[in-house]
Amino acid sequence: MKLEQFLVKAKVSAYAGAGEGGEGILADGCKELTYKEGEFLYRDRYFGWNPFIGEEVVWQDNQVTWAMNYYGLVFEETVPAAQVYAFLQKAMKQVQVDRPFRGPQVLKEDDYEYQDESQGNLERFTGVERIFYRGREIYRLNYHGGTVKSKL
Repeated sequence: MKLEQFLVKAKVSAYAGAGEGGEGILADGCKELTYKEGEFLYRDRYFGWNPFIGEEVVWQDNQVTWAMNYYGLVFEETVPAAQVYAFLQKAMKQVQVDRPFRGPQVLKEDDYEYQDESQGNLERFTGVERIFYRGREIYRLNYHGGTVKSKL
C-alpha cells in the first residue's frame, strides 16, 4: 500500500469517522486517534476544542515517515462550534488520494461551504482550510507538513 492510500484510510477512520469523543485521552490532556494497517501506524494528537492545535504522524515499519501540524478555530459565533465541526467531519470523509491532507477542494451543503487550498505535494506542503456559513467565513485551519527522514 502507498502512503497516500494509507493516509486516506487513516483519516476517514480517525477524526472523520470517530470525531470528537471517539479519541483516547492521554495523561497530559492530549486527545489521540490512531489507525494501524499493515506496516503503517497513524496517530492524530491534538489539544483544545476551540481553538485547537495538533499533529498527525505516520510510522512505516516503526520509522516516522510523514507528519503534519495544524491549528484551527471557529472565530465567528453565529454558528455553534459543534455544528461547524460536524460539517468539518463530513468534509474530512471526502479526503482524496491526490490531496491526502484534509478534505476536498470544495464541498457545499445547505448554508455551509468548505474550501481547502494547498500548495506542494506529499513530500512538502502547506495549506489552509476554511468553512463559510451563508457566505461568511466562520472557521479556518492552517496546516503544513511532509515526509520525515531519519538520520543515517
